[in-house]
Amino acid sequence: MTQGEIEATTATPYMGFNLGSTKLRQLWDGRVQRHYFESPLIRLMKEYGYTDAYLDGGMQREKLPPRSIVIHRYYDQADPHFGDGKRPAILDAAIDLRDLIRQIKQAICGDNAAARRNFRVNLVAHSMGGLICRALLQNKDLRDSTEAKQVNKVFTYATPHNGIEMAGFNVPRFLGLWDINNFNRREMKKYLSLDDHRHVGTLDGHFDPDRFFCLVGTNHKDYGVAAGLSSRLAGDMSDGLVNIENAVVAGSPRAFVHRCHGGPFGIVNSEEGYQNLARFLFGDVRITGILQLDSLPLPPSIQKALNEKKDVKASYWFEASVSPRPAGGGGGVFYLTERRKTNYSAIMRKYDEMMKPAQAGLDKPRWPVLFSTCLDTARITRGSTVVFTIELIVSATDYVIDGVLFFDRTIPGENLYRQTICVRATISDEGWRVRCNYIDDEWGEKLGTELSLVDGSCVVPVASSKGLKGSLRLALEPHN
Repeated sequence: MTQGEIEATTATPYMGFNLGSTKLRQLWDGRVQRHYFESPLIRLMKEYGYTDAYLDGGMQREKLPPRSIVIHRYYDQADPHFGDGKRPAILDAAIDLRDLIRQIKQAICGDNAAARRNFRVNLVAHSMGGLICRALLQNKDLRDSTEAKQVNKVFTYATPHNGIEMAGFNVPRFLGLWDINNFNRREMKKYLSLDDHRHVGTLDGHFDPDRFFCLVGTNHKDYGVAAGLSSRLAGDMSDGLVNIENAVVAGSPRAFVHRCHGGPFGIVNSEEGYQNLARFLFGDVRITGILQLDSLPLPPSIQKALNEKKDVKASYWFEASVSPRPAGGGGGVFYLTERRKTNYSAIMRKYDEMMKPAQAGLDKPRWPVLFSTCLDTARITRGSTVVFTIELIVSATDYVIDGVLFFDRTIPGENLYRQTICVRATISDEGWRVRCNYIDDEWGEKLGTELSLVDGSCVVPVASSKGLKGSLRLALEPHN
């Protein structure tokens, strides 16, 4: 942040988490659909019974209710009205976070020994705030503290877990302007206590990645900071500041939403962001979708070249978007995750990685994990069935034959597979009962075909008239 932005932010009590939005999307006739998203703060208060820690113009230090929202105002000392005007280092802010958690525990639990043992805190962070959370969990001087051990879950919006790149280069260490060197990977390894050979985007065994959710923005165009310079330097495959591939930690569940890094159309001020947050914190089932292929066809002319012993190379795009059935109240349809080529977030796999793993130097096929999303059966509005759709598209990149790009018969927009799969999962005392139907071909109101459930997973057959065959494996696991 610039100094002016810091002072504007510290002048508000909730540091941006109280900001909402009123515009959702354009309708078919060009009108903008109005949707009042009140903010993550207000929604947590209204839907989950949280209260904030402010009272009579100050932060309450005693007798907080268990479900309290407390803002870690780590930039206050950088505001000359509140501090010495010096910006805190990441590690200093992490130390303050540890101390804040200690204060909250005292305010909620008092001297009750059992309550203090059972105390847990969820951390919800935007951008650099996520690195402060990681410093608490990973820095060698903090990670063994009682407070670090009592972190239950972490949810990050648009955090540069693997640093920030501008024009393709990691920001330099010497660039102290606006704290940009905080996102240099060598500096990050210092405050995260990572060895030189370790990837920066790892929790390094100090926190369970299953309890660490990364929300990734894919819309760089709406980010107007620095008169659009940040967006232009970060490029297409970013949220306007953080590259898509840099916004996750290894092994963590993640979702991709078409939002920018901040502002009125930003990732924090979005229905998609809140729905992922609420389901991760309070949902009770996680569903992971993995696509496994038996046959991946080639166009006839490419197959002919392969039969003639020519060297054929190709990679494949996998697009997957997951949307739960709306719960009513005018919220409309939203995507929990949206991975598309147009958003630069589709999954890419090489042919050999999937179909000939030994040739690619792999022990087993590298099948694409399409999504891992949390659902909440408490949100079911009819009966005991969770309903969601999966939009699945498989397409090929350009083909290369004997080292030459093959253009002659390339058809723009051609897909190997395209389908919207509706999944109905019903929970009972006997376990899950799962049905699916293919609603590009039949009405979505039908109950669909029942799927066999084996070891907590069911298989959705996937096939196209072009010869693609495989299965979408859905793993249903308890969450929370």
